[in-house]
Amino acid sequence: MNPIIGVSSNLKGEAISVPTANVHAIARFDGVPIVLPNLQDAGLDIIVDRIDGLLLTGGGDIDPTLFGEEPHPRLGSIVPERDAFEIQLVQKMLEKNKPILGICRGAQILSIAAGGDMYQDIYAQSPAQLLQHDQQAPNWYASHFVHVTEGTILSNVAGVEKFKVNSFHHQAVRNVPNGFLVSGIASDGIIEAFESKNHPFVMGIQWHPESLLMKDDLISAAIFERFIDACVK
Repeated sequence: MNPIIGVSSNLKGEAISVPTANVHAIARFDGVPIVLPNLQDAGLDIIVDRIDGLLLTGGGDIDPTLFGEEPHPRLGSIVPERDAFEIQLVQKMLEKNKPILGICRGAQILSIAAGGDMYQDIYAQSPAQLLQHDQQAPNWYASHFVHVTEGTILSNVAGVEKFKVNSFHHQAVRNVPNGFLVSGIASDGIIEAFESKNHPFVMGIQWHPESLLMKDDLISAAIFERFIDACVK
């Protein structure tokens, strides 16, 4: 069976959009990508019933009032409609025990929807001496390492203790929600991956495996394969 995968979208003005690398990644591993609207009245329950899994894509910043903070001076542009739609969507998917893969912003909104929080700007708010997390290199290029937590789904998928990823963000998960564990960190301590302890496959990753697939990155392929396999089951 080819699973139907809901793919979250960007919203700008009257247009919704999704980078094609996301839908190509789903199709490459025999999923059927369906681009989702950012409308809370668009039949959320029907959407959740019809899709087999959810891919939360990258994008802009997230409204900090959703996790109890006011805007930091370095907060970028936000889209309240997208935030509200995705949070409700994630919560319903978790209730139904359906697979979720959150990428970059998608990882952050997954954390917020499940009760975690995040840095509005890692460079201003993290106490650590940071790496460059907004790389000045092509999106298919892996620029820094992720160190993997032993015994996690990510460890099983990757098969190595550390590997290189690309990086395009200034926000990041600060504290993972209850029921989740950190499965990968950057060398500077920034959370790069986390996953649910209570669901077969619910994972957030801070990098962009869909872009690394342009160079046939094996670990990126393995992540999508495991996600699609979970959606089939």
